[in-house]
Amino acid sequence: PNLSVYRRLGVELGKTEVYQDSNGETRIQIQESVRGKDVYIIQTISPDVNRCLMELCVMAYGCVTACARSVCGVLPYLPYSKQCKMRKRGSIVCKLIASLMCRAGLTHLITVDLHQKEIQGFFNIPVDNLRASPFLLQYIQEEIPDYHNAVIVAKSPSSAKRAQSLAERLRVSIAVIHGDAETDLLDGRHSPPTVRTTGGLPELPFCIPKEKHPITVVGDVAGRIAIIVDDIIDDAVGFVAAAEMLRERGAGPIIAMATHAILSADAPRILQESAISQVVVTNTIPHSSQKLQCCKIKTVDVSLILSEAVRRIHCGELHTHTHTHTHTHTHTHTHIHI
Repeated sequence: PNLSVYRRLGVELGKTEVYQDSNGETRIQIQESVRGKDVYIIQTISPDVNRCLMELCVMAYGCVTACARSVCGVLPYLPYSKQCKMRKRGSIVCKLIASLMCRAGLTHLITVDLHQKEIQGFFNIPVDNLRASPFLLQYIQEEIPDYHNAVIVAKSPSSAKRAQSLAERLRVSIAVIHGDAETDLLDGRHSPPTVRTTGGLPELPFCIPKEKHPITVVGDVAGRIAIIVDDIIDDAVGFVAAAEMLRERGAGPIIAMATHAILSADAPRILQESAISQVVVTNTIPHSSQKLQCCKIKTVDVSLILSEAVRRIHCGELHTHTHTHTHTHTHTHTHIHI
């Protein structure tokens, strides 16, 4: 939605140049003065996530050293947001990314549907976590006939709250897919110690692996339109497995709905060959090439909420409730860099 944002605001794009050196380093050239101005850097994420992050940080740092009054990063999708919890011997990479952005000079961040709301606490700058649900609700009401006969399906218990929010606004029922087909992978943290303690010291209790329950559907889906919701659709395996389960329970048609369409690897082909009839996503991540591989993908534009957030931040207005129909104004001291 990068180009749509500045067009809605009626401002000019800042004159910048971003390129890769022959040695792989990222270089930027800011070709106009940003001294004393509010700069909004819009960075959509491509398959090369690390390059996009480095471009954002180098651009933000360049604006800070050029004496910009403020530098706001507009990231419709925050990369590494799925790595926001400690798992086994891993690390909370999302915290590292947040620290990197803050150290680069960002003074504000605008994003859409964080994977976990608690990610906002990783930043020591203001973070506006916008919601795409009003646009998805509008799509359901306008494009899905007989949506009153639908059931909102949470792909996993962790997405039940998101599904419940949509179901309450549509006044339809909810179902939850529970269970996990994956098996426990043992690592060193779950292994018993190699050397036993002696001398009468108490021994540590062994860690018992969690039992994996078979996948089941909690809720009535027979004869109803099933709308599977989540915040991210990546490899699509989970969505396809959920669709097969719902089809066995008599649901149909089956629609997959998510905010962020990463659609990595063979996800478009898998979705095209699956029981899912529609894949509804927003344009927080460019996915034009994936749409060529899967004709089921429908895109919902959310550039309006991003442009409205930029306008309200620049004007110092409250934006607790972002309206879907607003008038945009031109501001001569706003520079948008993409």
